[in-house]
Amino acid sequence: QVQLVESGGGLVQPGDSLRLSCAASGRTVSDYFLGWFRQTPGKDREFVAVISSTGLSTYYADSVKGRFTISRDNAKNTVYLQMKSLKPEDTALYYCAVARWRDSRWSGNYWGQGTQVTVSS
Repeated sequence: QVQLVESGGGLVQPGDSLRLSCAASGRTVSDYFLGWFRQTPGKDREFVAVISSTGLSTYYADSVKGRFTISRDNAKNTVYLQMKSLKPEDTALYYCAVARWRDSRWSGNYWGQGTQVTVSS
């Protein structure tokens, strides 16, 4: 079992930056790929970014590539999502999860409770 707790969300203006954090505990978290996903009302949860267990490989959705950066600190059991040049369409509930590649897409397991990001002027 893995427990995940997200933080760092908030209300920002378009063009601003924000950093999300996800503290993990439980099993040896450093063994897992970790990822960020997001969801808006009425839509399915979507993949945002994933980082490998070592942190050497990262994967991004096209919509955030070049603006978002995922990183991890295995000594702190924490994964981060640095978000820059935020747009209103980035508004969503952001979730941290243990990530896995399955059925040709990234999906999550062991979800956190989510942290809300709202981008609005």
